[in-house]
Amino acid sequence: MSELVYPPVIAAAKTMFRVLDLRLTVEGSHHVPRTGGAVLASNHVSYLDFIFCGYGAHESRRLVRFMAKHEVFAHKVSGPLMRGMKHIPVNRRAGAGSYNAAVDALRRGEVVGVFPEATISRSLTVKELKNGAARMSQQASVPLLPVALWGTQRLWTKGRPKNLTRRHTPITILLGEPMDPADWPDAAAMTVELKSRLSALVDRAQREYPDKPAGPEDAWWQPAHLGGTAPTLEEAAELDRRGRRTAAS
Repeated sequence: MSELVYPPVIAAAKTMFRVLDLRLTVEGSHHVPRTGGAVLASNHVSYLDFIFCGYGAHESRRLVRFMAKHEVFAHKVSGPLMRGMKHIPVNRRAGAGSYNAAVDALRRGEVVGVFPEATISRSLTVKELKNGAARMSQQASVPLLPVALWGTQRLWTKGRPKNLTRRHTPITILLGEPMDPADWPDAAAMTVELKSRLSALVDRAQREYPDKPAGPEDAWWQPAHLGGTAPTLEEAAELDRRGRRTAAS
């Protein structure tokens, strides 16, 4: 399969990492299989998470095909890039088509990236997970890997101004051990275990993160349970409900 778009995009991203002097910590990248299909299931705290989740597969020389909302593909700038990188559009009104496309890609030996929380977590903790990642893993008989990202929210997240020129930001990428779909009786049970593993990885990334907020005004990027001012899970859910009502009106 020819790759004319993805390699230059990766090169541009790595240049950005160097220019901004991002302090990247990547652990567990060896878990990504060098051949064959796999699902990467990541937590979601930033609009840039796909870049860093994909970077976690760089050591294994794998290109990750991310599932992303179809509006991104309709954009005149991002659309051609997304299609050129062979990402998978998700139309929430017709989800079966995108799900089947992802399963087909996995069966062809592709690595597919999924954000099972579906939307960015305003609480910066792991929300309830959709079971699509587990279902795809089981249907295609490929491993499912939890991926924890932390620090990316300081560059650009929901409800905060983006700061894409922020320098020296630590970014943590932790890839967990592959989950064999044959070990779980159904997608629901596998999703419960995925949430447990993903939450543990995110908690570790948060507690080992080298930076701390500079003061009360800088505590927005820390979760409430670690003393930050990010909303709790319950407060975040209410903010999301208000946002949906506003968008629908």
